[in-house]
Amino acid sequence: MAVGPGTLPEFHPVAGFKLGTASAGIKTPGRKDLVLMEIPAEATVAGVFTKNAFCAAPVQICKRHMELVSARYLVVNTGNANAGTGQEGWDDAALTCKSVGDMMGVSDAEVLPFSTGVIGEKLPVEKIIAALPAAKDALSENGWEDAASGILTTDTRPKGASEQFEYNGKTITVTGISKGSGMIKPNMATMLGYVATDAEIDQALLQALLTDSTNQSFNRITVDSDTSTNDSCILVATGASGVKVDSEDLDLLDKFTEVLDRVMRDLAHAIVRDGEGATKFVTVKVESAAQQEEALAVAFDIAHSPLVKTALFASDPNWGRILAVVGRAGVENLDLEALKIFLGDVCIVENGGRAASYTEEAGQAVMDQEEITIRVVLNRGDVEETVWTTDLSQEYVSINADYRS
Repeated sequence: MAVGPGTLPEFHPVAGFKLGTASAGIKTPGRKDLVLMEIPAEATVAGVFTKNAFCAAPVQICKRHMELVSARYLVVNTGNANAGTGQEGWDDAALTCKSVGDMMGVSDAEVLPFSTGVIGEKLPVEKIIAALPAAKDALSENGWEDAASGILTTDTRPKGASEQFEYNGKTITVTGISKGSGMIKPNMATMLGYVATDAEIDQALLQALLTDSTNQSFNRITVDSDTSTNDSCILVATGASGVKVDSEDLDLLDKFTEVLDRVMRDLAHAIVRDGEGATKFVTVKVESAAQQEEALAVAFDIAHSPLVKTALFASDPNWGRILAVVGRAGVENLDLEALKIFLGDVCIVENGGRAASYTEEAGQAVMDQEEITIRVVLNRGDVEETVWTTDLSQEYVSINADYRS
């Protein structure tokens, strides 16, 4: 179950960046579950990772390797998270890096490993190593669609975004894929994301761009308020377009940032739309807050509330549940008479209670929709923040109850 059509875009290849997908039979025989990505030597690479203290062995190794040298290869397996596996998990991830390095003629440190799947089970590293040659043989700049499917776990559909824009007669490409469906909450969501561009960008700026864009995309989504052990997002700039993005040309920097943010946001939205058991795509917007912290507190409290989420699943315009969450969100000196709450364009709360203009029929008409906006106007300042979430259905319970079977 998912919200919206979920069709993949036309993937514009990124010159110099190649992807190859193979089947290692990690959890399901015959399923494509291993992806190898090749990065040109002149490229720059940036990454952001989960803040879960129990971060998986591959996340730990990624962070260490990125401190040493620029990555040349990314290797992704699904079906097993290699998290909560102690020293053995570290050794298995390190062996995967060595195997890729030996095969491709680079050092172990130039390989970044990624895993997603069940936590606490030993990584079947022998299966991964055996399938690496097939992934190598499949390497292609046109490998995005297969890779989008090869990184999935409980997802019901692949996720991708791709844009191009012209600047001074040259074309710049930004293309990405992501996976994620459950255990979704910042920082970050249970997700893997891989985005590449053919622009030339130095590593410090690339890292800043990725961090800022992540904060407005993957760090603004939630399905179930759980933060994973394996979340990773990588941004690669190959430089093959011959266009350099830097602070010397602010027009180009602004345009590139706009496109990158849109690609990242599309990938984040695709995760929410494919949330486990989701039947609604919900935008929670908090306006006129005094500061960012209170805007996000109100937005995330609404997005995480089981009572609100189950009302959304039932298409029940139980506006009192939203009002109660706003009241407990910890906003100091909240003026109940000043704030307003809307379902879509329908005002449900004003002057400290039910809006005089509100009717159950109007609220029901909004709640019957597949895409819903909940808008809270605090009337305390000029800060605005938006979070995206889903409803909570019986299927979410079933999926997670049966996850390891």
